[in-house]
Amino acid sequence: MGVTKEQVESTLKSKLNPSHLEVIDTSGGCGASFAIEIVSEQFEGKRLLERHRLVNSALEEEMKEIHALSIKKAVTPAQWKQQQETQQSTSAA
Repeated sequence: MGVTKEQVESTLKSKLNPSHLEVIDTSGGCGASFAIEIVSEQFEGKRLLERHRLVNSALEEEMKEIHALSIKKAVTPAQWKQQQETQQSTSAA
């Protein structure tokens, strides 16, 4: 059996301490493919590629069994707040 959604969540929570984390198993339950949305202060001052590397290195053990990892968002809390405010004002209009 592959990696579970809960394993991915647990590892990311312990290593990156996210203020928001969404993990979706896109493999149909076999644990080989995940989509991730993560907000962490550890991303401050880092470029997108560096943020993705942080996520990948945090999941180093899990990546041995994961075939596809899609990082949909890897943003700072300030960026996340700004995106949420933008979405709310757009949907309110």
